[in-house]
Amino acid sequence: MDASLPVIAALAALAQPHRLAAFRALVAAGPAGLAAGDIAALLSVPPSSLSFHLAHLERAGLIRPTRAGRSIIYAADFAAMTALVGYLTENCCGGAGCAPDQAAPPTDEPRRSVA
Repeated sequence: MDASLPVIAALAALAQPHRLAAFRALVAAGPAGLAAGDIAALLSVPPSSLSFHLAHLERAGLIRPTRAGRSIIYAADFAAMTALVGYLTENCCGGAGCAPDQAAPPTDEPRRSVA
């Protein structure tokens, strides 16, 4: 089995703006996480749409749900996030680190914002 498959799933999940925003909110919330309703309100996303996006992040292994009474609390899986960053650093940066002084030379193309 290809070891890069979980990485591809994680990157594909994060490639959608609402999913990336939800993941960023969960990382900012820390290990305590956020209730699904709070994430929906924070991102101004309808709850049904948010459920779809959270399911993608969960299948990719980036978040973990926990039931708390009638609510579901979602939290970022920090071990998975660390593994993803480690994989990218090792396999995409050639293990050289990704500091700006070690990056590829600048081009004339404008940079696109990720946010």
